Amino acid sequence: MILYFCVIMAGIYLHIPFCKQACHYCDFHFTTSLKYKDELLHAMHSELDLQLRYLDKQCIETIYFGGGTPSLIGATEIQKLIDKIMQIHTVKADAEITLEANPDDLNHATVRDLKHTNINRFSIGIQSFFEEDLLWMNRAHNAAEADSSVKRVQDAGFENITLDLIYGYPLLSDQKWKSNLKKAIDLNIPHVSAYAMTVEPKTALASFIAKGKQETMNESQSAAQYLELIESLSEAGFEHYETSNFAKPGCYSKHNTNYWKGVSYLGIGPSAHSFNGETRQWNVANNAKYIDGILNGNIPAEQEVLTTANRVNEYIMTSLRTKWGMNLNEIESRFGSDYKAQIEEDLQPFVEENHIILDNNVATLTSQGKLFADRISSELFVEE
Repeated sequence: MILYFCVIMAGIYLHIPFCKQACHYCDFHFTTSLKYKDELLHAMHSELDLQLRYLDKQCIETIYFGGGTPSLIGATEIQKLIDKIMQIHTVKADAEITLEANPDDLNHATVRDLKHTNINRFSIGIQSFFEEDLLWMNRAHNAAEADSSVKRVQDAGFENITLDLIYGYPLLSDQKWKSNLKKAIDLNIPHVSAYAMTVEPKTALASFIAKGKQETMNESQSAAQYLELIESLSEAGFEHYETSNFAKPGCYSKHNTNYWKGVSYLGIGPSAHSFNGETRQWNVANNAKYIDGILNGNIPAEQEVLTTANRVNEYIMTSLRTKWGMNLNEIESRFGSDYKAQIEEDLQPFVEENHIILDNNVATLTSQGKLFADRISSELFVEE
């Protein structure tokens, strides 16, 4: 069902847990086996029915295929999931529908097939334009594919494209990082997402470091490259609208922006998270258990009912990541004057350190403050 005007909006995230190979740094839920692909996709269709009431008939403004590597499953399967959503939900006529894709999957045939789906935005996992860096990460694509995939998608008529880049790892000199940023700018895409390399437990990278086979990440390098990221993309006309995200005017990611603004969303698939303002729930991160639960008519998920303090802290954490900042007046109207007074007092040391600008009761991070965003948020968190 397509609607041309919506008042209350929401998003749907679909987790496709398949990858060709395991990147050394990745800790998302995935499998390199496609053995149970059909069974899992069938279960996702069934979960959409089981979760029908979670969003309470809100209009769907965004649909996001993440993973894993959603571009592995093919255009037909992707469109079937979109059709299912449109059959049971009210979807905006201009809904943003994003597909995460790896460069090696975006060959001529695949891009041609995707042109016949409702996909209208691509998030392409470039990570680096340097061959040795891609090998170090154990990425499935090479440097030539990183470049050609973007141009191929553009040639097919897709304009709403974002690239993922990673910085702050041993192989990435400052000069190489500048080159990656210049390449992204020269490709004339409207959005860039860039993330510092982090060492997550139980990943291959964590194991290599523990065994002394790999260097640890250098925080000073990461900080310097983050500041270079801000400067280079700002000079190129990008707005730094969220800690890790940069967009040309009017080209923000609607789906991710809604996350940061507290809009409800439904997560479908193993390990997918959902949020409706009152509760947060997350599906089991196990394909077999997920399929079995859904086939038995049960949603294999855990749920947390959010307390007032949970909701305040959620707002602190997400709003401070954005250019719009944390509005103390909104905290007062939504949660009460006591919370506003406490947070206002706790903000002062960060204002004095020039890590936060407080203007007209709105707190935003400075460029230096963005280097400490997580710590600042945690120190502002409230208790019941």
